[in-house]
Amino acid sequence: MALNGALVPALVLLVAFGSSGAKVEEENPEFWRSRAQRTLQSALDRKLNTNVAKNILFFLGDGMGITTITAARILKGQLENKTGEETVMTMDTFPNVGLAKTYSVDFQIADSAATATAYLCGVKTNLNTIGVSAAARNGVCKTQKGNEVTSILKWAKDAGKSVGIVTTTRVQHATPATSYAHSASRKWYSDADMPAAAKRDGCTDISSQLLKNTDVDVIIGGGRKYMTPWGVKDPEYPKDYASRGKRRDGRNLIDEWQSLKTGKVAHYVWNRTDFNAVDPETTDYLMALFEPGDLRFEAERDPNMDPSIAETTEKAIRILQKNPKGFFLLVEGGRIDQAHHAGRASMALHETVAFDHAIAKGLELTAEHDTLTVVMADHSHPVTFNGYPFRGQSILGKSPLWATDVLPYTTLMYGNGPGHKITNGTRPDIRNVNTQAKDYVQLAAVPTKSATHSGEDVAVLARGPMAHLFQGVNEQSYVAHAMAYAACVGADVRHCRGLPEDPAVQSTVAVGGGAAAVGGGALAVLLGALLALEAPV
Repeated sequence: MALNGALVPALVLLVAFGSSGAKVEEENPEFWRSRAQRTLQSALDRKLNTNVAKNILFFLGDGMGITTITAARILKGQLENKTGEETVMTMDTFPNVGLAKTYSVDFQIADSAATATAYLCGVKTNLNTIGVSAAARNGVCKTQKGNEVTSILKWAKDAGKSVGIVTTTRVQHATPATSYAHSASRKWYSDADMPAAAKRDGCTDISSQLLKNTDVDVIIGGGRKYMTPWGVKDPEYPKDYASRGKRRDGRNLIDEWQSLKTGKVAHYVWNRTDFNAVDPETTDYLMALFEPGDLRFEAERDPNMDPSIAETTEKAIRILQKNPKGFFLLVEGGRIDQAHHAGRASMALHETVAFDHAIAKGLELTAEHDTLTVVMADHSHPVTFNGYPFRGQSILGKSPLWATDVLPYTTLMYGNGPGHKITNGTRPDIRNVNTQAKDYVQLAAVPTKSATHSGEDVAVLARGPMAHLFQGVNEQSYVAHAMAYAACVGADVRHCRGLPEDPAVQSTVAVGGGAAAVGGGALAVLLGALLALEAPV
């Protein structure tokens, strides 16, 4: 095959051979011109939606960088027996697109905890910390106190909206946890995960905060074992010791959650049968924990036991949308990230396709005129899309152009990860390896136990009320503020009140034991009067 100087001739042959597979209509210039004109006219006809967002649907693809979106788009089409490249994902239809910078305060490349604090709480912070400012230090409980920051989920709840969390990870994982918890360590899932010093200094675990911080109406994901006492058998895997309860304080948080909902219609479920029996029309609260830890990958999910992310999203929306004031729902495709960490591109892409189906379900159940829908990633991964594959070739396949070591390589590879397999200076020969298998681990340039994150900007896609705010290149912390502005929740409510003042000069002062927003003009007058009274003569 191609070697050094032979590369150009080989490319010429590939181009000549590949072009023969083009669709007949694509050879006609008018095909592309007419498509462009339709797209152009659609853009010209677009009117800004400046409504107040009654609902916010926030879809977070953990680790879903732009390469992942592109590759998943192709896979989605190929699963439908198409070439794939021309496929339109549901998220592709969003008219407003921007980029978010993902670095944390202390690291160039961030983790899911620091990024979640940015896009949910509107404040950038340090690696491994959730719901706290950058004044807090990773793992140091004492630095957490006084540095807590709240999320848009709480802002929405305080505004009278219903709120929910849907995830494919444990509900105590970094992304969902940041919506309700404050922790100097993202790893304090239960009290058993906390060091003695943290307990002594008054910090509490993430699971316990799920019950006490914010009244979350819908909680769907995994994480049963962090909610029950040490050694309690799991209902689905009673013989598996790793699935048994982890708590050392003897608390059963599932029972406590149910007790807190006395007088309300509240359901706790852990399997599909009970989940399907939940009537959204009569349900006030739902906690559904389908696994002891994270949910199974979509490709390995048992449909008889666990619903898909599209199904859990639908149930959540149907419960939440009964509130006449609207809702905020966080939906996380969390295992996209975990598949990438394992170097398993097939798993990551199938997770992304399932995530896109959930987005489609969300759009189906809501109206664009009153629901702001945002899709984004928290960070990316070092996965590359390379080689010169033919049009329609499997996205999980091999490049037809071999490397200079006379060995083939896959179209998708990783910059680092568990797929580094060089022996005696030679890569493995994958000519007879099925690289499309769900368990195949892509080759990686650098050996690491787990693939790291990568630091490039991530896409932010939006549609619905004030979706035009999501454009350009912004700090990731901007996202929470833009969503809040659109829905008139949180500190900046100018959108629904029509106030001209700058939110930077607004404040919150205690009034009669409660909190009341004071406009910048009124606050300036008040402060001026106080200063005049106390000024030295």
